[in-house]
Amino acid sequence: MDPASLAGMGLALIAIVVSMLMEGGDPMSIILLPPIILVFVGTFGVAMASGMMKDAIGVVGLMKRAMLSPKIEAGAVIDTVVKLADRARREGLLALEDEAKKVEDPFLRKGLELAIDGTDSDEVRDILESEIDTKRKHDKVGAKIFTDMGGFAPTIGIIGTVLGLVHVLENLADPSELGHLIAGAFVATLFGVMTANVFWLPMANRLKRISELECEQMMLALEGVLAIQAGSNPRLVARKLRSLVPASGEQDKAA
Repeated sequence: MDPASLAGMGLALIAIVVSMLMEGGDPMSIILLPPIILVFVGTFGVAMASGMMKDAIGVVGLMKRAMLSPKIEAGAVIDTVVKLADRARREGLLALEDEAKKVEDPFLRKGLELAIDGTDSDEVRDILESEIDTKRKHDKVGAKIFTDMGGFAPTIGIIGTVLGLVHVLENLADPSELGHLIAGAFVATLFGVMTANVFWLPMANRLKRISELECEQMMLALEGVLAIQAGSNPRLVARKLRSLVPASGEQDKAA
């Protein structure tokens, strides 16, 4: 698991709590159930209204994907492809039939199976590129709901503040309660802005980054399959694939 999201969000929350304590505030003073319900449920509701029901149903899985995504290492794909290219060059493409079934990466395995079955290289490229494009579109939809929540949350918080101020105006006859009521009214705005910038927008960007890395790895697998199918020299295959990876690419993790 890449801990960037958990560590980053935790650091942001710690900074908020520490700043409150340094100013003499009490962090528990912002833990008020009505504004919390309004901001979280209201934000999810309007985000759901912006898309399709199937997108909203999958939000929990998307949160797990953003927070607990596995490490993505291009080097593992390159090593596997080079090993297969070496064997294919020595023994022929059909010699990879049993080896391909042991490949853990399902995309790479599918490409190898297409090549071994004798599929034309242009058709292999078209099929695999179409799958990558479909993945990009699917991942874009997954990130969109969190982007929407990041946009709506501050406004929902303002709605909560307005509702709280209406309650304040109803109690002008009791000045002793005004300070407490006004403070409580602004908690909704605080939660709206905080959740948008600490949770929802970072999650959306995280999902986009994970998708980008996964698609880059799939492109490596695609080029590797085509090189194996063409009978390229394993050393040249390794050099070509490494040239497609950024400077720190072979140790690149999902960030």
